[in-house]
Amino acid sequence: MENQIKYEETNGFRKDFKRLVKKYRTLKEDLEVVKSNTIELYHLKGIENQSIFPIPGFCNESLQICKIKKFACKALKGRGAMSGIRVIYAFHLSSHVVEFIEIYFKGEQVNENKERINDYLKK
Repeated sequence: MENQIKYEETNGFRKDFKRLVKKYRTLKEDLEVVKSNTIELYHLKGIENQSIFPIPGFCNESLQICKIKKFACKALKGRGAMSGIRVIYAFHLSSHVVEFIEIYFKGEQVNENKERINDYLKK
């Protein structure tokens, strides 16, 4: 379990993802790349690549709510890691579980949905 992260999704994330994948066809493949090249490097190997940012006010000693700002989406050609796709997730430190909470395009929504994060934290 030490070198592996288990990935889960909230219903809200699934709904966001389903809507966005219609616009950005490579999103499923791009998310797999982010899992191995960003999330796992950051949380398992401690490699900081300026992509993941813990969201202030939502983290404690057992849980980190993070935002991925550098998300390379092949469907958004020419933009590289600055595609504007944002992913919000919870990382459970003791169990190494990542639960995706929200995914959005910055051009449609400026910031993460804090109400959705609060709802996630209540459950």
